[in-house]
Amino acid sequence: MLQKTYTIHVSQGQICRQCGHCCERWGWGQWGSPEDLRPWIEQDREEILQHVTVFLENGKKTSGTGIAPGDIPRIKRVRYWQNPSGRPLRHCPFLGRSADGKAFCRIHDVRPAVCREYAPWNCDNGDYQYVRCQACREMMP
Repeated sequence: MLQKTYTIHVSQGQICRQCGHCCERWGWGQWGSPEDLRPWIEQDREEILQHVTVFLENGKKTSGTGIAPGDIPRIKRVRYWQNPSGRPLRHCPFLGRSADGKAFCRIHDVRPAVCREYAPWNCDNGDYQYVRCQACREMMP
């Protein structure tokens, strides 16, 4: 299996060390945006959509695989991640590890906004301390 290597620049002077602690700690149980689903639906990414819980305006709860583009305006909430049978996961199903132990995202190019925008040093409540972030240890925010 071919794996991409990413250099993630997170803020001036800080580079993600790909330890994976952020994704292990907060890579699950997150609320998402209905717009996150659009590329997954358009690209028929059922391997992602099966792990998404969708709550519709009418109170119905369904998997992301049951959503069409026309349903997006009717989505009230989106929650990450679930197993294919609908039970909430306590881990991110897309967090991988390379042979050298570095963490990587299996859906990096289409990951949800909550993942793209997260950086532990941007937390104003000190959450970065609970993540054990290596980059934060090297240069505290």
